[in-house]
Amino acid sequence: MRPKYPKHRLVSPELLKLLMRRTGTGREVSVRDLADIVGVPHQTIGHLTAGTRIDVDGALAHRIAAAIGVDDAILWIPAQRAGLMLLGPADDEQATVA
Repeated sequence: MRPKYPKHRLVSPELLKLLMRRTGTGREVSVRDLADIVGVPHQTIGHLTAGTRIDVDGALAHRIAAAIGVDDAILWIPAQRAGLMLLGPADDEQATVA
């Protein structure tokens, strides 16, 4: 049975974009290049960098981190560790400023 919510949450879209500008090899990787490397449509990476999607399964999280050349924990928070299973999907969350 599939879990109700995705397994990993992106730490920050800005961090992903920063790491894409200078990967572990010192080279920049574009949205399309990263998508090709990890085997997803370029829109998936585009949504992650824009912050419109922040949850992915563990396998994809690992492939993205490996392609950029960082440890998974730099870029992703496992849902179970952060208690994100209780929060629900990111689409339902709204930030408010007091």
